[in-house]
Amino acid sequence: MEITKHTQNILVKSYQCDRYGYLRPIMLMNFLQGAAASHAQELGAGRTYCEAHNIAWVVTHNMVDIIELPKFKDRVVLKTWPSMHNGLRSYRDYEIRSADDNRLMIRATSQWVLINLSTRRLLRLNEELPEWGSIDERTWDIPFNKAPKFDAEKTHVIKCRFDDIDVNQHINNAVYAVWATESVGFEFRNTHKLSGIEIYFEHEIVATTPEVSVQVKLEPDTSYHRIMTGDVQHATVVCHWKAND
Repeated sequence: MEITKHTQNILVKSYQCDRYGYLRPIMLMNFLQGAAASHAQELGAGRTYCEAHNIAWVVTHNMVDIIELPKFKDRVVLKTWPSMHNGLRSYRDYEIRSADDNRLMIRATSQWVLINLSTRRLLRLNEELPEWGSIDERTWDIPFNKAPKFDAEKTHVIKCRFDDIDVNQHINNAVYAVWATESVGFEFRNTHKLSGIEIYFEHEIVATTPEVSVQVKLEPDTSYHRIMTGDVQHATVVCHWKAND
């Protein structure tokens, strides 16, 4: 199957930005998530196809390298494409470039699996999907390793809001980035900006979950986060930071 990259032109708006005018983490993750969903739909393996066949795409890793955070009024171009796949896993890459001079601002890559919604079992892509092609190009060629282990220094409890739940009836993937970046505390967040984020997903969080615990270890330029409900670990998030100019 011959495919082309999916392209979106974006004007960064004020409500998408933080107090200093930089794109907020949840908006960045929503941009990537939305582009992936749109492209899968164009390729005939998106929401419409999945609902008809009782299957779903599940992201296992999101790896984002932020070279330069877009700011309020920036015009950027987001591109995404399936970069490779094997029997059980599909890989999707992204890049965000300035619309003015084409400089690379963000590069990202992700790993996805397909599951049966009734059994929650993994499915082989070539048995469940229409033709599923890829573009042999990586914007960031890094391995999808296991989540790093760490000794937490504190625990931050966060309420799960009604608005955190998406149409799939679980906490939306982008919310994990909010929980991680908020759990470093106001003072640290106020003096640093995000330069990268790694999210290792393990188990979804259902709509009726009242709250989560975020176990945190904070280093000068890296923070580590475990998203927990009781004894169940749902995700590990690693954030990379740089001090504000």
